Amino acid sequence: MVAGRSLGRPFGWLWTAYAISTLGTWLAFDAFPLIAILVLHAGPTEVSLLAAAGLAVGAVVALPLGPWLEFRRKRPLMVAMDLVRFAALMSVPAAFALGRLGFAQLLVVAVVVGAADIVFTASAGACVKAFVRPRDLLVANGRFESTTWTATMIGPPLGGAAIAAFGPVVTVVANAVSHLLSAAGIRAMGGPPEPRPVPAQAPPRSRIGDLFEGWRYILTDSALRPLFFNTVLVSGLIMATSPLLAVLMLGRLGFAPWQYALAFAVPCVGGLIGSRSAPRLVARFGRHRVMLTAGTLRACWSLGTAFVGPGAAGLVFLMAVEFGLITCMGVFNPVFATHRLERTPTDRVVRTLAAWSVTSKAAIAVLTALWGLLAAVTGPRTAIAIAGLLMLTTPLLLPRHERTSRPGRKAALDPT
Repeated sequence: MVAGRSLGRPFGWLWTAYAISTLGTWLAFDAFPLIAILVLHAGPTEVSLLAAAGLAVGAVVALPLGPWLEFRRKRPLMVAMDLVRFAALMSVPAAFALGRLGFAQLLVVAVVVGAADIVFTASAGACVKAFVRPRDLLVANGRFESTTWTATMIGPPLGGAAIAAFGPVVTVVANAVSHLLSAAGIRAMGGPPEPRPVPAQAPPRSRIGDLFEGWRYILTDSALRPLFFNTVLVSGLIMATSPLLAVLMLGRLGFAPWQYALAFAVPCVGGLIGSRSAPRLVARFGRHRVMLTAGTLRACWSLGTAFVGPGAAGLVFLMAVEFGLITCMGVFNPVFATHRLERTPTDRVVRTLAAWSVTSKAAIAVLTALWGLLAAVTGPRTAIAIAGLLMLTTPLLLPRHERTSRPGRKAALDPT
């Protein structure tokens, strides 16, 4: 498996579009909360509501779209979602320039962008399955993963510098333009015309039943079910403690904002190393062993963030902990994403990925709110430690044995 080989023109343009939009998203990291605080003078409750609404309400809005999207051409859907995100985001600087920007508009835009993100991501997964040969799926997902960590590493510092120089609205413009460029890249993919997907079988079913087909498929698959609960819980616990760690570092420990940004930007190098190493590790040790080992090791680091101290030593300690966590995630994520695509039949990809994303975003919103309440009672450090202890239990949800068969396995491996 050669990580540097070409995967074809359509994938190349899809990867380029993903890279541009991901960089734009990370350039605008925390732009909405900053606008709410600096421009609209919002309080902590409003800022928390803004952070949770885009995830939770956006997920609810996206829920009924899954069955409709499954049997539509994916490239036009992705272009449409990019244009929706562009228009929604550009409404913010337009209203700001006119002196009409309000908190309600930020809330609506966050919801629209959150729902469009889910639809775009699910459709992109279906495109990858269609354009990439099964043997190259891990290479493709590794490239997406390395792109994500690169954008995570360079986006927030560049965005922070832009915000310091021009204000938070400028990064929203950059994010909007990135989605416009992404749409252009998807249009340039070329290749044969995309056929309209046709279900393998179409028994009469209620619309309400279709809404839950993604979850039904996940929960009845003996390999996907434990991974579903594992990944949702891990991402929820990591994200729930993120604001608490910010309060701890920027408040009680007295770190400067640039030090806080540096503590999470530098360790992203581990994500690049992990994602680039994943194909070679799988070729040597096998997919299940790599996924189980990396999934277990990534649970061992979060507890360490509860013990970060002040000064340079504390900063280096946190970087080391985050580097270990992100390296393990860089290995696990593309292997897991490949396994999930291979286990999912072509006519269920969008609904399955949408259900996964909806659940993950809803769990992050709920756990973030719960850990905020927990921190108010116990303090940020104790709440972070409790999340770290819970993380240590998540490897129990990983599949202990490799399962290679289930009904529809041939359809799951068919890229057409």
